[in-house]
Amino acid sequence: MNQSEIIAKLQSIFDTLFLESVVLTPATTAKDVPEWDSLTHISLVVTVEKAFGVRFRVGEVETARNVGEFADLILQRKQEH
Repeated sequence: MNQSEIIAKLQSIFDTLFLESVVLTPATTAKDVPEWDSLTHISLVVTVEKAFGVRFRVGEVETARNVGEFADLILQRKQEH
C-alpha cells in the first residue's frame, strides 16, 4: 500500500463522515474543510484506526500537518504490524 492508495481509502471515509463533498489531496488540511472540527476529528481518527487496522499513539495524529502526512503515518503504523 502506498500514500495514493491510502488517500483513496481516506476519501471514502471522508465521504461518509462529512456532509459536504471533500476532495482530498496530500496538501489538504483541516482548515480546508469547514466541517472538520474537534469532534469530527475524533470520529475521523477512530474510523481510520478501524478501517486500516492500526492504532495511533497519544498526540501522534496531531503532528500530521496535512492529509499526505496523515497517510504517511497510517502507512508507517501498517508496516509495524
